[in-house]
Amino acid sequence: MSERDFHSSSESSDDEGWLDANPEDDEEPQTVISLLDDHVFPDAASMIAYCKEEHGFDFLAVRDRLGLDFYGSVKLINFIRQRVHNKSALPAEISSADISGDEYLKPVLEDDALIFALDSLPEPRAQPDASEDKGTAAADAAGATDLQKQNEQLQAELEGLTKQFENYRLAVQKTLDQRWGVDEDSQKSAKDTKPASVPNDTKAVSSSEKSGEEVPASGGTDYYFESYSHSDIHETMLKDTIRTDAYRDFIYANKNLFTGKTVLDIGCGTGILSMFCAKAGAKLVIAVDRSEIINKARENIFHNGLAGQITCLKGLIEEVTLPVDKVDIIVSEWMGYALLYEAMLPSVLYARDKYLKADGLLVPSHASLFLAPVSDSEYICDSITFWRDVYGFDMKAMQAGIYDDARMLVMPEKTIAGTTSMFKHLDLHTIKVEDLVFTANWKSVLSKDAESLDGFLVWFDIYFGTSRTSQIEPVDASSQAWVAAGKDRVAFTTGPFDKATHWMQCLLLDKAHSKALTETDVREVDGELSFITADDNPRALTLQVKWTRGTTEQKQSWALR
Repeated sequence: MSERDFHSSSESSDDEGWLDANPEDDEEPQTVISLLDDHVFPDAASMIAYCKEEHGFDFLAVRDRLGLDFYGSVKLINFIRQRVHNKSALPAEISSADISGDEYLKPVLEDDALIFALDSLPEPRAQPDASEDKGTAAADAAGATDLQKQNEQLQAELEGLTKQFENYRLAVQKTLDQRWGVDEDSQKSAKDTKPASVPNDTKAVSSSEKSGEEVPASGGTDYYFESYSHSDIHETMLKDTIRTDAYRDFIYANKNLFTGKTVLDIGCGTGILSMFCAKAGAKLVIAVDRSEIINKARENIFHNGLAGQITCLKGLIEEVTLPVDKVDIIVSEWMGYALLYEAMLPSVLYARDKYLKADGLLVPSHASLFLAPVSDSEYICDSITFWRDVYGFDMKAMQAGIYDDARMLVMPEKTIAGTTSMFKHLDLHTIKVEDLVFTANWKSVLSKDAESLDGFLVWFDIYFGTSRTSQIEPVDASSQAWVAAGKDRVAFTTGPFDKATHWMQCLLLDKAHSKALTETDVREVDGELSFITADDNPRALTLQVKWTRGTTEQKQSWALR
């Protein structure tokens, strides 16, 4: 999916027992996890005081005794966290030898707030000298001068510590990137020697793509993933309750399918689907995303106490290395405008063929595409003929190319001017990538009260089968019909006959300006609809429709980019 003009507010379900799907406030301050247990504190000072009072461990005293600098303090933190994680007791007295290994520079806890707060802790105190005369008059006389020198020294140390901290963060990031196989240098080299991989994590219609700004010929891969690094797009998706409730309802209602299983979440975003699966009893969930949102997902997963079940990997599903050979279930929210825009499904099918067990399940399992004729003279007047009289001026130049692009919007049910035709049904367990570029037949009968044929509307339905053999056949494949025919079935539509989703519908306007229909006009319309991808941008689509009404034949193409 994408950042879309979907502004209708929706309320999250309040059903008892459901996990709240609302995203956390990005501005919420980081919390500090206790060194010795799972208690959480608003700052480092209160955490250190707690450890001293409850566990008899004085972090600052150990730091001062060992004379640790910034890097030494980082090693001490990670040494303690590693011991606690392994359920090993700390030495009676921690020595410099205990924390000498460079492996303790690698953080045990991702985004450890205590490490980030080291510069806010009190400065190390020098060990007392037994021969010092505390009451000398000379020390009192020089006190003001010493304080001034100390202040200057502290300022210099603070600047140095800040630089050390930044260097540390860069070193940690590079270590993590290398760990997960997404080192920037190797990525650049790969791009220089082979075509860009199909994106795998989530779906984005960038603001530049929507407004017609230039996107790189490679398909805007970097921009694509960058657009998913921001919270607003994920807020839009999470607040789409039709979408999010369907995944939640299916996963929670079928815990028997997930209990003890290994699940792969492709394009995990904020981690919401991964957390649903973990709550449903999955033994291991592998959450994969290429965009920087994976860092927020790690935090969300940790704060909800699910880090033991969910492993986050940053990178393309085609390039990351999973910690297992096979998975029992693949869950992904891969759908884009008109279902196939953004070309994320090929990455899901890649993972299906490489990682899914022979009897494994895809969630969702099926999808269908629909077309219906549209008659909306009011919309045509507001959006097309509007330009012929703008405050008394003819601005027909603004109409140039107005019929070339598909329009994404929510159309009222009353604008549907004929019968609906399902022109493509996808069984995701068996469909192949080459099947996603196709030409399909369709037909419709215009309604008796249809005033004109202004274009066509395209949308999709999504189904959640409980097995690879779930019977979701084209003969009854509208989501409403399928759900009504069986107990506990989960499916949803993005069409005009139900609550709007953030996918909206795809409107294809007829540039021939169809005349008003009369009672004697032919009402049967049939033809072909083709889904065509662009060589220079695999995420873009061209929709081409051929149709015949009576003796009139027409053909038109619309770009979805």
